Amino acid sequence: MAEFIEAAATTDLPEGGLKKIFIHNHTLLLARSGGRYYCTDNNCPHLGGDLSNGTLQGSIIICPMHHSQFDLRTGEVIRWTDLNGIKLIYAKKQRPPRPLKVYPVKTEGPKILVNLGQ
Repeated sequence: MAEFIEAAATTDLPEGGLKKIFIHNHTLLLARSGGRYYCTDNNCPHLGGDLSNGTLQGSIIICPMHHSQFDLRTGEVIRWTDLNGIKLIYAKKQRPPRPLKVYPVKTEGPKILVNLGQ
């Protein structure tokens, strides 16, 4: 059974904050929204955009590259890209939508802990 690993301190991540972290060869995104902490892969599954440079709207992370949107709670794809029409159809055939990988997070006192489940 995988265990929780210390990822950051709660003071490292203000409300609405995004933080890129590195744990065991994983590049991860920590986010805080609504007083809750979330952890996902940092690279967008669309074309690898750096989500730590994205925008957080509630529990939705928006990639800075093509404005793909994902729900941090589940990894669900909200919008795959900002393309439309025939370009969107082609883009989805080239790179079918994939959810964002999410990881369990908990806090213990001032520590944010992440379970990579490996």
